[in-house]
Amino acid sequence: MVDPNVIRRRLQKLGEHLDILRKTQQYSRSEFVDDPCLYGSAERFLQLSIEAINDVASHVAVDENLGAAERAQDFPHIFESEGLIGEELRDQWADMIGFRNVLVHDYIDIDRTIVHDAIQNRLGEIERLRSVFARYL
Repeated sequence: MVDPNVIRRRLQKLGEHLDILRKTQQYSRSEFVDDPCLYGSAERFLQLSIEAINDVASHVAVDENLGAAERAQDFPHIFESEGLIGEELRDQWADMIGFRNVLVHDYIDIDRTIVHDAIQNRLGEIERLRSVFARYL
């Protein structure tokens, strides 16, 4: 059984990260890419948001015996195969995980306009996953 306190703490932190990211939506693309404090903060909070989703997924997968994940990319497929998310959200989540890997490992060549686009257009995907995991509270 999932420990609701573990899930609650992580989802609460995720909510804080999303609140910070929403504040950055007010900036134009040029303002965003020209301000290292702004884009650096946004990159980090995007990374932390995706990490929080994957961390919660790991707890739920283990506690609910959904199957073993050898890597984060397995989570979207596990949750989709269990009927907990649809194909579209599965694909969006897989994209997020790939994007997190870019933020962490390809940090030298990050296209800041892509980060800006993610903040402007893709936070809702993280919110949808947050709602999926809120069911375990």
